[in-house]
Amino acid sequence: MLSNELLSYAKSLGFGEIYFKIDEANQLYAVIAIHSTKLGPALGGCRFIAYSSIDLAIHDALRLAQGMSYKAALANLPLGGGKTVLMRPKQIADRKTYFQSLGSFVNDLNGRYIIAMDSGVTTTDMDSIALKTPYVVTTSSQGNPAPYTALGVLRGIQAAVKFRFNRDSLKGLHIAIQGLGHVGYNLATRLHKEGVHLTVCDPNKKLANHCGKNLEANVIKSEDIYSVECDIFSPCALGAILNDESISQLKTMIVAGAANNQLAEPRHAKLLQEKGILYTPDYVINAGGLIYAYTEYRNGHKEFVQQKIHGIYDTLLEIFKQADDKNKLPHEVANSMAEIRLTSTSQAVLNSLIF
Repeated sequence: MLSNELLSYAKSLGFGEIYFKIDEANQLYAVIAIHSTKLGPALGGCRFIAYSSIDLAIHDALRLAQGMSYKAALANLPLGGGKTVLMRPKQIADRKTYFQSLGSFVNDLNGRYIIAMDSGVTTTDMDSIALKTPYVVTTSSQGNPAPYTALGVLRGIQAAVKFRFNRDSLKGLHIAIQGLGHVGYNLATRLHKEGVHLTVCDPNKKLANHCGKNLEANVIKSEDIYSVECDIFSPCALGAILNDESISQLKTMIVAGAANNQLAEPRHAKLLQEKGILYTPDYVINAGGLIYAYTEYRNGHKEFVQQKIHGIYDTLLEIFKQADDKNKLPHEVANSMAEIRLTSTSQAVLNSLIF
């Protein structure tokens, strides 16, 4: 049973549906949160990380699923938002069987939710899920969406730089990247090609040093990344990293990165503004992976992926302009735009979502 606090939180986000699966034999404890199916079936990743409590896992699923709804709406995709979170056990006896059990859980929802990969999950795991359900994307035959997420983040950074500095080139700018996972490293590679000076950190020292050597990046300790004096801070690890403590340390003009739900609380967007920092709403800038996943699921054309991802640039410029004109925060404008799409009955709006 949901606690009163979690139930109130779910109501405040506009939910939706929440499903639980307990499979003791396979050590599976899963939550699937479906925020909305107004515009189409919910699509969202599976997060496979350690949680200290089931309440934290549910809270994560709720906020991430809402973010996926908003992400799909602003990318003009005929999708709702959903998310799977798994209580990762210390050891798994049979990983393939574990994810097959999850696949059966997804299949029981009869297409209301389409599962994709996220933190802690591999394409091989997605293959195991696909043995039990057709409502799956980002399998090994389709590939990792990370390069497309990174491309979208690059376009978002370019939009933020255009708005804040009135520059079309990133050459010579200093960008600090937090996290060098699939997306973070791919982004670093793209930025290096643009002539950017990089400072990076990652708990995986070998990976960080590899980035330092191959991309001429300055490698620092993870705890020092917030205080780096740079033009752009790019969080590409887990969310909720923009809080009272971290924001007080920032010495940057722009925050633009791939991580989901970067703001620990909505009020932290105001703190960023008060420091003169332009915040790029995360669910807009990191939509490239969702665009790719949807296109693969529909067996669509690669041209569609490129067109939609490059559109992130224009969407963000419009958000920044409206925020400036209306004296609002960028994430407030983005939220409003998404909510209009999610609640609209206008046929023109619905037609714009057709693939």
